[in-house]
Amino acid sequence: MYAFTSPFANPTGSPIRELFKYLSEPGMISFAGGYPASELFDVEGLAAAQARAFAQPTRCLQYGPTDGLAELKTQLMTLMASRGAPCAPESLVVTTGSQQGLDLLLRVMVTPGDVVVTEQPAYPATLQALRLAQATIVTMPVDADGLNVEHLDAWLREDRMPVPKLLYTVPTFANPTGATLSRERRLALLRLAVQYRFVIVEDDPYGDLRFAGETVPTMLALTAEVPGSRDWVVHFSSLSKIAAPGLRVGWTVAPPEIARRCVVAKQTVDLCSVPWTQAIAAEYLADGALARHLPTITEAYRRKCDAMCGALRTRLGDAIQFHAPQGGMFVWARLSSVQTSALLPHAIAEKVLFVPGTAFFAETPDEASLRLSFAAPDVPAIEEGVARLARAIQATNP
Repeated sequence: MYAFTSPFANPTGSPIRELFKYLSEPGMISFAGGYPASELFDVEGLAAAQARAFAQPTRCLQYGPTDGLAELKTQLMTLMASRGAPCAPESLVVTTGSQQGLDLLLRVMVTPGDVVVTEQPAYPATLQALRLAQATIVTMPVDADGLNVEHLDAWLREDRMPVPKLLYTVPTFANPTGATLSRERRLALLRLAVQYRFVIVEDDPYGDLRFAGETVPTMLALTAEVPGSRDWVVHFSSLSKIAAPGLRVGWTVAPPEIARRCVVAKQTVDLCSVPWTQAIAAEYLADGALARHLPTITEAYRRKCDAMCGALRTRLGDAIQFHAPQGGMFVWARLSSVQTSALLPHAIAEKVLFVPGTAFFAETPDEASLRLSFAAPDVPAIEEGVARLARAIQATNP
């Protein structure tokens, strides 16, 4: 009846969001969504920041600049400098979550058929956005040290298709694998970007959630060590995983020519991100509240991750394989004798949710894989949830 554009003729929604209808069921334990723990929100700190922000009500209630409130940009530049990646105001764009940053970048850089490289497995919302942009998705394998840059190098040398326009990666505590790209691979990837002239899209929502191991600088920070590479990195970050998703505050750091075009694209999308929550975020960061609160979050996630990994080993033993992450929110695992899509209905019957790994593959899905998030449930719920998962596996493969 309606003449939809071709990407929306038969669109598919997020496979993770499809599971949310089960969250309202009494007694359900969810390892599915990448939700931060609600009990760890700094409610008092954010309430105090809101009160200070609303002391200037016209600032909160009026339209704001498309690229972001000046006071928030100042605080975000200070935050980026503390992460080893100082940036100029014209390179920073405040967005409504980092997902909007990706949407804007695709609008200004990707035309139908353009090649975009992603990790495999990869964040489903990114794959969804690339499909709607009608990009040609090429996947690269990952291992415990993140994206296999040697494989990418070999593929680029083969010259079988146009050089990619973008390469998307979550290099630190990746969603879904939890892997962290090593420093050596980051530097090698930057050198490839300079050589072949493609943009690295570094999505970094989890970088502050390290609870073990040594910190690895962001790709953006490491551009200082690879001449010319700063021109080929677009960096996304967000307060969603470290402060509160409800703020919907993200930001993009990009070369000025890319940032300027993203601002123009944003003018047609929402005019500006919400000034009220931007002002709250600015006050929260200026007070140092985030820096004070992050250790509380990371220590809690360490306990939760240890509980999940310990329960998986105890309950499932050799039936499951996984690498314990050093931060972030996810454990990526494979089962030895069960297809996880077949397991899911039995898990729902046992009142436990997870995301089958097939949701994270652009091609040739791994039917034995699954993603488990330890962030939202408390430790007793994690232990009970893994016990329920073990029962579901037995029911699937009696």
